[in-house]
Amino acid sequence: MKPTIVIVGRPNVGKSTLFNRLTRTRDAIVADVPGLTRDRHYGEGKVGLKPYLVVDTGGLEPTDAEGVYRQMALQTRQAVDEADTVLFVVDGRNGVAPQDISIASELRKRGRRIWLVVNKSEGRAHSAATAEFHELGLGDPLPISAAHGENVSDLMDIVLADYPHATKDAEDDEKVPRIAIVGRPNVGKSTLVNSILGEQRVVVFDEPGTTRDSVYIDFEREGKRYTLIDTAGVRRKGRVTEAIEKFSVIKTLQSISDANVVVLVLDAQQEISDQDAHIAGFILEAGRALVVAVNKWDGLPEYERGRIKVDLLRKLDFLSFAKLHFISALKGQGVGGVLKSVDRAFESAMAKLSTPRLSRALIAAVARQQPPRVGMNRPKLRYAHQGGSNPPRIVIHGNALEKVPDSYRRFLEHFFRDIFKLEGTPLKVEFKSASSNPFERKRRPNANWAGGGMNDR
Repeated sequence: MKPTIVIVGRPNVGKSTLFNRLTRTRDAIVADVPGLTRDRHYGEGKVGLKPYLVVDTGGLEPTDAEGVYRQMALQTRQAVDEADTVLFVVDGRNGVAPQDISIASELRKRGRRIWLVVNKSEGRAHSAATAEFHELGLGDPLPISAAHGENVSDLMDIVLADYPHATKDAEDDEKVPRIAIVGRPNVGKSTLVNSILGEQRVVVFDEPGTTRDSVYIDFEREGKRYTLIDTAGVRRKGRVTEAIEKFSVIKTLQSISDANVVVLVLDAQQEISDQDAHIAGFILEAGRALVVAVNKWDGLPEYERGRIKVDLLRKLDFLSFAKLHFISALKGQGVGGVLKSVDRAFESAMAKLSTPRLSRALIAAVARQQPPRVGMNRPKLRYAHQGGSNPPRIVIHGNALEKVPDSYRRFLEHFFRDIFKLEGTPLKVEFKSASSNPFERKRRPNANWAGGGMNDR
């Protein structure tokens, strides 16, 4: 069992920088802005043969905090309750702050193993950097520089000293579907994540832009493992003015590329906008399997529901391969069906299609509808094989295939999807022309190799 290490501290002491250092990633957004991290953010790391889970948290605000800061503090306290070890990070440049004292007092009451980490200690003698932090009463402070990596390895050797080495089974994690929840701000993405998980796992607040980072969450349902990715809302480029929000949009687009399946969340109480179509277009361009969830469906009158369905078919007709669900994330209505469609979309995206089956399907497709003639000739489609997955990629070989029109390519995409029951995933068909029949035996370079030829002297 991997130990869970939770990083806590007041805002802007370098918690996310330390998280990135421990996971050897840039998964947490880092900027010189207090309160940037708002949710629990999980990552994995390993020192030698010792793996661990590490959790980045928002600032541990006082219990009387209000609004989104109260929600952030609740997330942090829940993370501490789940922790095996807590890294309490303080700022070595600014010294002990009143909030450090209150956090230390609260951590002692929670009974977790605590290591006091003095960040931003580069360029100073260890004794000078840590002297005043002894007053927090949490043992010997450990000086580090998360930004420069100084003493971070020594810190983790100390933290993990009592934990066992990993076994081979623990290191070999099975491949699990990664599900990105995306959409415009305030359409209910985090509410949907919490509804799927059955707990208040990410901050939900009635304010657009509450989620600023992409949050990866592992969970298990009916014996199957998943990773959910809660993302920041994507606005139109012209409306993204705050630097932090620009980072969030980039993280969302990266999360789409990192996912196997994307759940596009739409708001039933708002018009299907051009921005919804742009997000859908990016998902399609990335080749990701897709499920569409129309949220806030409860309470809408019947005539309004009919209008929305017509609007969906008109504006998002290029997503006809995706399963459509009408849900209420807040009430949990229809959420179970979303996860079932995710399973089917993942299976389709990762499907293995044998060359004989694909070639037989190609023959059937050509028998139903041949490619159109170009001049005096008609392109010849000879055989097909799979060129990749997530999304499935089918490569067709033959002659003069560069002249096959896009309309016939779309016909083949629909045909293969129907034959192999590929639901919820885009399908890419590629053509590769050959100058000669690939099955034709090569002729020998010298036809008169046997003795007695006319040129045999």
